[in-house]
Amino acid sequence: MILIADSGSTKTDWSVVEKGKLLQQVYTKGTNPFFQTEEEISDEIETTLLPQLTTNTFDAVYFYGAGCGFPDKIAMVHRAVSKHLNILGNIEVNTDMLAAARGLCGHESGIACILGTGSNSCYYNGKDIVSNVSPLGFILGDEGSGACLGKLLVGDILKNQMTSELKEKFLNQFDLTPGDIIDRVYRKPFPNRFLASLSPFLVENINEPSVRSLVLSSFISFIKRNVMQYDYEHNKVHFIGSVAYHYQELLIEACKETNIQLGTIMKSPMENLIAYHAE
Repeated sequence: MILIADSGSTKTDWSVVEKGKLLQQVYTKGTNPFFQTEEEISDEIETTLLPQLTTNTFDAVYFYGAGCGFPDKIAMVHRAVSKHLNILGNIEVNTDMLAAARGLCGHESGIACILGTGSNSCYYNGKDIVSNVSPLGFILGDEGSGACLGKLLVGDILKNQMTSELKEKFLNQFDLTPGDIIDRVYRKPFPNRFLASLSPFLVENINEPSVRSLVLSSFISFIKRNVMQYDYEHNKVHFIGSVAYHYQELLIEACKETNIQLGTIMKSPMENLIAYHAE
């Protein structure tokens, strides 16, 4: 019996699997060792994950997570997981980018992209990630992500770049004032989660020209600043994540405008990760 975790900055999908069959699926808050301490990660496992699991003994754990690209961060997550789970075999901690690549491409080569709360991309040779353009987070990068879309949205709202009707609708729908937004972004923890939580407003109002232009421009920016640094002319480009899934009409349009060979668009890699590890 194995435990597979796919963790982004917003939520973690834990799947208990035996012989390729999903036995149990549990959700907790997202884990990101760049924004959380080891104690916070450990506490989420102890108080939210463990009470929902039918067993805490596993032959192996495969943890894929945002922020797990450096040895010290990998070690932090490894300790937090091993503290509360009885693991008979190995604990593997890998990046969420590898989860996306394995989920999207399996054992084939291709360009894999994440568009969720954050964004990321890589060229995957069917076994390993060969090259990766650093996403840089929602302040410096993360083009096309939920956090970036939310940042662009509130920036346009507060600088009156959208209609007064849209501005009033937005502030009323989320019960926010300009002061609240500044406080949540600059003073409260996890501003990326807050900003990403606002992006559904864009989906609801996607037929507004200003909204449509904002989303499409952000996707094109993601492609130009990330995807086009790989051999996109000879490889299909695959996308995974909630933003890719819910905005796929505009994502398809962005790929056409930039002459990208679009492959698969998926919401989550878990089903394919289960098949991958079953092999």
